[in-house]
Amino acid sequence: MKQKILVLSVLLVVLLAACAPAQSAATLQPVVSTTATPLAAAQAVQQVEYNPVVTVDSALLATVQSTFQQIYQNVNPSVVNIQVIENLGYGSSSGEGSGFVWDTQGHIVTNNHVVENASSISVTFADGTTLDATLVGADPESDLAVIQVDAGAAELRPVSLADSQAVQVGDLVIAIGNPYGLSGTMTQGIVSALARSLTVDETNAYSTGSYTIPDVIQTDAAINPGNSGGVLVDVQGRVVGVTAAIQSTSGSNSGIGFVIPSHIVERVVPVLISDGSYNHPRLGISGATLTPSVAQQVGLPESQQGVLVLTVSANGPAAKAGLQASTQQYTRNGQAVTVTAGDVITAIDGQAVTSFDDLTSYLFNNTQVGQSVELTILRAGVAQTLTLTLEAGN
Repeated sequence: MKQKILVLSVLLVVLLAACAPAQSAATLQPVVSTTATPLAAAQAVQQVEYNPVVTVDSALLATVQSTFQQIYQNVNPSVVNIQVIENLGYGSSSGEGSGFVWDTQGHIVTNNHVVENASSISVTFADGTTLDATLVGADPESDLAVIQVDAGAAELRPVSLADSQAVQVGDLVIAIGNPYGLSGTMTQGIVSALARSLTVDETNAYSTGSYTIPDVIQTDAAINPGNSGGVLVDVQGRVVGVTAAIQSTSGSNSGIGFVIPSHIVERVVPVLISDGSYNHPRLGISGATLTPSVAQQVGLPESQQGVLVLTVSANGPAAKAGLQASTQQYTRNGQAVTVTAGDVITAIDGQAVTSFDDLTSYLFNNTQVGQSVELTILRAGVAQTLTLTLEAGN
């Protein structure tokens, strides 16, 4: 009797399965369209799972991998790990960053913020050799510094520089440095944006201040604490810039890294080696990019572009030339409000100025201390020109 019940149960299951609604089978359809039986459908699914989504060109992949490997082999010996100790009076603190070999005389380039206030500096090369280093020169305004080690020329591998002004958004780039002390770390990405401005702070026993670096390169190549002073190179292994900072709420990589471009490095570093410091040309003003709301407030068309002069340094180049500052400034809701507008700079040497970054970039890339420049300004809505001679300092 039990055997008959069992047989009937099996038959019932089979009959129920045969009478199952057709729509339930639809939920088992394979990813690709097929008219095969359920068993064949299962086989079709298996076949799709084992087929690659794209066809990989093995030769091309091997070439790409070989290129990255060759870049690392060529560049990594030029990148160093920098360890610093700072005496604080009540004790000491230590830190580290990256740097790269500049020449066969032992000069190594890094960020100013890596070695600023250091009482001792040591450098570790890719082969594990560690040498003491001395500070040769520093420029807080470009966040660049040069240190020097006593090493034989044959042991040093200077880098090659690329023209950062020829770099384009989308270019492949590679960062090599020492994040978190992990020496010889290589990451890759692209150039995400150009012409960013980067504000850096200087704090030491004598002064505090902040500076804006123009023409900064933005990249999504992973950059973390310890990468500062390392290199960003192109696919030819040439340095397009010095990794300097990240934008992050966590203190680690978030895909937004900032790099000091090689054309700034190429201009500043030789002067740091020869003179120990770099004199930046000054107009002797503080200013702000003219926004539509501010333009309207001071009686200018909302479409007017330029740099609104906020303050003029006493006895500076701008003051001597008669440039007029804004007056009656106060703060409202945390924002500076100007009641009486000063001059608006719209061009320098015939080059249009639409933002404060335009002005600082032109001064850095095209002028030097002692050079005369012509400013085109708007004063009370009337255009005029002024000529002034650039000076060092504020």
